[in-house]
Amino acid sequence: MTESDRPLLAGVVFAVLFAQVLLYPGIPALVAALGGTPAGWGGDAGAILNAGKWFLTAEFLGFVLFAGVWGALSDSLGRRTPLISLGAVAGGASYLFLVVAARTIDLPYSAVLLVRFLGGAATIGAFSLAITTLMDLGGGNGRNMGAAGIAIGLGTALGAPVGGQLYAIGPLVPLTGAAGLMVLAGGLAFAVTDRVPDRNRAGPVAALGRLRDQPILGLPYALGFIDRLTAGFFALVGTVYFQTELGLDAAGTGIMLGLFFTPFALLQYPFGRLSDRIGRVGPVAVGSLAYGIAVIAVFVAPSVELTGVTMVAVGILGALMAPATMALVSDIARDDERGVAMGGFNVFGSLGFLTGIVAGATIAATYGFGVAFVAVGLAEVGIALLALPVLLSIDDPAKRSGQPPRA
Repeated sequence: MTESDRPLLAGVVFAVLFAQVLLYPGIPALVAALGGTPAGWGGDAGAILNAGKWFLTAEFLGFVLFAGVWGALSDSLGRRTPLISLGAVAGGASYLFLVVAARTIDLPYSAVLLVRFLGGAATIGAFSLAITTLMDLGGGNGRNMGAAGIAIGLGTALGAPVGGQLYAIGPLVPLTGAAGLMVLAGGLAFAVTDRVPDRNRAGPVAALGRLRDQPILGLPYALGFIDRLTAGFFALVGTVYFQTELGLDAAGTGIMLGLFFTPFALLQYPFGRLSDRIGRVGPVAVGSLAYGIAVIAVFVAPSVELTGVTMVAVGILGALMAPATMALVSDIARDDERGVAMGGFNVFGSLGFLTGIVAGATIAATYGFGVAFVAVGLAEVGIALLALPVLLSIDDPAKRSGQPPRA
């Protein structure tokens, strides 16, 4: 391993997430600029939720359907970095196409959603395979997933407030910035050394089929599903809540989201190292339980200032559990199935994000924001309680350290 590989891969993950989150603070304005706002918007929360729901859903549907395909393909070919570059550049092209189309032609909104789907199918290749390549590095799974986690956190921490400021210039400016970041990610990947395990390579279908031999992977997949559900919930429902109920504009919304993502970013790496030392049980189970309670507290907070304080707490607790959850995939998966295993994790994570968008928006529009926040928070509490006995049975010190188990 060259010393630069870990930061380069973290840079790819950072750029992809930064590009994605640039769009979140002003989704209603962006959807309107692309011709998707329904009649009678008028600032009504339900209409705004519906305006953004399908725009975000289209991209994450591409994530869901293609994460495993990219992972299996990389395991089969024994190459990851060219596929990372391909996915990043193609994802950037999808962002740029929307900018050009909005300024030159009257593109039907159904076509906009198709482009979003294709962009998501490409982008997940860059994101998932960059994390998989970090898994290939060795040196401690918690350390490597901590590096991925801090890149994810920093990308989202900076993306939200920067995106809010870019929307002040124009609704299409964040799309242009996102396109440039994706091309940068593709360039970074070319400097990374491939180190896909040589043994027991199989075709994509066979590699995917081998996951049936390790049903315990369902545990981190379920945890990832619920964790990303909350992220999808905040990306749309949280954004609309901050703007319609707390009176924040796009810039203020970006700052509020940044209060979560900044501690989430800064604490990922040390908490990932901590999980290597003390195990995954505490960070995952206790972190998830407290995280769910904190999500509900965001709605209960009686002022904008206290809401901001609560968002910081949510970020700290998210940083505690996220790298340990990803490291579980590394702990469980066999060396030659890491691409498929992480692809599966991202499939379930993307399904969770998708569920957070669609179900969260539907519940909030039908029953109100309070019910939506409570439902999402209790889902996180529930998965923590269900996961605890399984975690206690599988936590393996040898796997945590990145060393082979003793004979």
